[in-house]
Amino acid sequence: MTTVGEFMTTRLVTMDGNDTLTAAAQEMRDSAIGDVVVTDGDSVVGIVTDRDITVRGVAENMDAGSTRLNQITTRDVITVSQYDDAVAAADLMRTYAVRRLPVIDDGRLVGLVSMGDLAVEREPQSVLADISADDPNN
Repeated sequence: MTTVGEFMTTRLVTMDGNDTLTAAAQEMRDSAIGDVVVTDGDSVVGIVTDRDITVRGVAENMDAGSTRLNQITTRDVITVSQYDDAVAAADLMRTYAVRRLPVIDDGRLVGLVSMGDLAVEREPQSVLADISADDPNN
């Protein structure tokens, strides 16, 4: 059994829900990532993706400089443990139609597993694995 912990991303970016969309977009750009985990202290509150900023923020005419992440955060995120089976994690993604799962250990955020991570691990010859394993183009 391959576990989530064997291939999860541990280089995480977390931000407070009071941070702005602009700050999150800049962090995503600078870190070459597509999401930030929104936290309140040590607790995971939700997740915001680059697509969320575009669709829930900019497309709704929200001012990126003053709109707070907590206004567009996807809440009630589905989480996994680093000891969970990778196939079970993929099934959760399919069931809940999500592309990323925060990895929690003893109530603490320890990683993030994405659809791309699963593809690289489970189907290394797939197009998604190829794209996910490549360097960012930004």
